[in-house]
Amino acid sequence: MALQPFSILVFVGLDLVGDGLMKLPFLRALRTAYPDARITWVAGKGKTVYAGILAPLVGGLVDEVIEDAHIGNRWWELVLPRPLKERRFDLILDTQRRVLTSLIVKRIRHGCFISAAADWHLSELRPSPDATRPAAMIQQMLALIEVATGKPAHPDAPLILDAAIQIEAERRLPDGAIYVGLAPGAGGKHKCWPLENYIALAMRQVKAGRIPVIFLGPDERQWEDEIRDAVPGALLPLDFGATPMLTIALGRRLSVAVANDSGAGHMLAAAEVPLISLFGPTLPEKFAPVTPRLSILRAQSFGGETMEAIPLSAVANLIDIILEGGNPLATNS
Repeated sequence: MALQPFSILVFVGLDLVGDGLMKLPFLRALRTAYPDARITWVAGKGKTVYAGILAPLVGGLVDEVIEDAHIGNRWWELVLPRPLKERRFDLILDTQRRVLTSLIVKRIRHGCFISAAADWHLSELRPSPDATRPAAMIQQMLALIEVATGKPAHPDAPLILDAAIQIEAERRLPDGAIYVGLAPGAGGKHKCWPLENYIALAMRQVKAGRIPVIFLGPDERQWEDEIRDAVPGALLPLDFGATPMLTIALGRRLSVAVANDSGAGHMLAAAEVPLISLFGPTLPEKFAPVTPRLSILRAQSFGGETMEAIPLSAVANLIDIILEGGNPLATNS
């Protein structure tokens, strides 16, 4: 029988910015499944961006955030008083897999405890015996919701952005143009499609009467002058220190976007813009963002392993197909 909890605790170790962005579909799906429940997000071993930079983004999705809870670190917590004192939750979703930590979290008073640790043996509800473990971390998290509800998880709950952020995004990208977003950076250079390809792609958009919008992170500022010199019609709307919320708001004003396997890609995915995601040495099965209108281009589909193998023409043609209202393949693997 599907659970109908009034209070839910979600346990994580900690959340950095990248973690928080990747986990947004889980939170949206949880709120979709339980629109009236009180959801408490507990970071047992450190900080969480849901109490910091991403706090404005999860309003309406999370009711309470507890960080640095000091839960799940040492074996002797098994004999100490119960964590979180006398609080009780109808449902606990344990998103991590360390068995000791799960045993400690399970000591929190609860109605039902769901965890994939120890191959689900600690969980009070489990998936069907023939279910396979998803490769992607976010799909593994969504599986917890599916076990609780007995049906597929759908990340449909809206991300609510502050009105001032949306007004600022409109100021930077006014109505009346076709904006094509390009995010050339990534956490590692091995995940980056060559910058010269992004510049050539931007030039094609200018020639087609569109406006390329380049999203640069703090570690990519050295590219700014080169991009401005090569593509005079490009817009670079992010100031130093721009928040993820502004990136998402700007993303909502794009007609299509291209990104590497990167944090910027997950921000644009959160904006639910049609997104072309480029992969080479990393696995889309594990790291691809969750978003309704996703197209994936892999280096392996073009006979290579590195990002350079993805042809400029393949990305440019896919942009045209999307803007013309075509039906691109959900993946190219």
